[in-house]
Amino acid sequence: MAASRTPKPTSASKPSAQGLGATHPTPLNPALAGLTSSALSAASPWGVAYSGGADSTALLLAAAQCWPGQVHAIHIHHGLQAAADDFVRVCQSVCAGLSVPLHVVHVDAGHVPGESPEDAARRARYAALAAAAKRHGLAGVLLGQHADDQVETLLLALSRGAGLPGLASMAAQFERHGVVFYRPLLQTPAASLREWVVARQIPFLDDPSNTDERYTRNRIRARLLPALADAFPQFRNTFARSARHAAQAQVLLLEIASQDLIAVGAPPAIAALQALSPPRQANVLRHWLLQYRATPSAAQLAQLLVQVAACTTRGHQIHLKVASGHVTRRGAVLHYLPEVGKGGLTGPPVRRPSL
Repeated sequence: MAASRTPKPTSASKPSAQGLGATHPTPLNPALAGLTSSALSAASPWGVAYSGGADSTALLLAAAQCWPGQVHAIHIHHGLQAAADDFVRVCQSVCAGLSVPLHVVHVDAGHVPGESPEDAARRARYAALAAAAKRHGLAGVLLGQHADDQVETLLLALSRGAGLPGLASMAAQFERHGVVFYRPLLQTPAASLREWVVARQIPFLDDPSNTDERYTRNRIRARLLPALADAFPQFRNTFARSARHAAQAQVLLLEIASQDLIAVGAPPAIAALQALSPPRQANVLRHWLLQYRATPSAAQLAQLLVQVAACTTRGHQIHLKVASGHVTRRGAVLHYLPEVGKGGLTGPPVRRPSL
């Protein structure tokens, strides 16, 4: 949701897929372009993650216009702020006017030690959305992240020195908890969505936390995006293009890693690893470790490559800390030993779900 301050929701006549209380033609809902350009159909009911903010409101109305009678709204009530009940009331009002079923799901977004509150809320939100989609037989769930969200995600990744997976930012389509999620608005600026909703006098609310600059994403939104718009007016399009290039490159790296892992084996044979170039060694080792849900840091992966290169004698031992466990040498191969009680796996590796 956008961060600018918005007046309280206004009362309106019965909503429609075109808008609320409209008496004269206005521009089309900008969210329609994202839906019509994506490979989505009305073969089955769709869910819309509906927060009550401007972005998800525009998405909900566009979906209701495209697929009348085939849309369900899912509202996640985190219970983390006093305004949560106000969002529910707005969602109920708009959905009643659209004759769209609304499913309000209460979640416990408490975080565990070592987990940020934002990550905990995100984890709970996706689990709840997936559960609701399965419960109501929905084909998938549409998310309202837009072009500004994509830019913020890319800038966050750059600030953290992320690799290609981070620079690829948010995928237009991904699967989680057995449910497919779609982001049809990644090419749509936030301002156009907000302006359309305001022009149509459609009730919505802003999340109060969106203006809290203690959060890095909010500082990017408030300070960097206006400066980028001034210096590079087309930055949303060009940044999104860079994210797509990174995503394509990451797909290629995964394909190469899968092929190399077949060649070196699982567990990887040290001699076979040494036959690869260092970048391919790093790529396949990262892919192998992800099967244990172990993500090595750049420093850990670099040290592992040094240790692999040093394995020129049978007596050279490896016992290197990686993520929550250790990579060890057992004869001619490497093994990964997850640390019990720290989220590691004690059995065979489990394939990491695609995100």
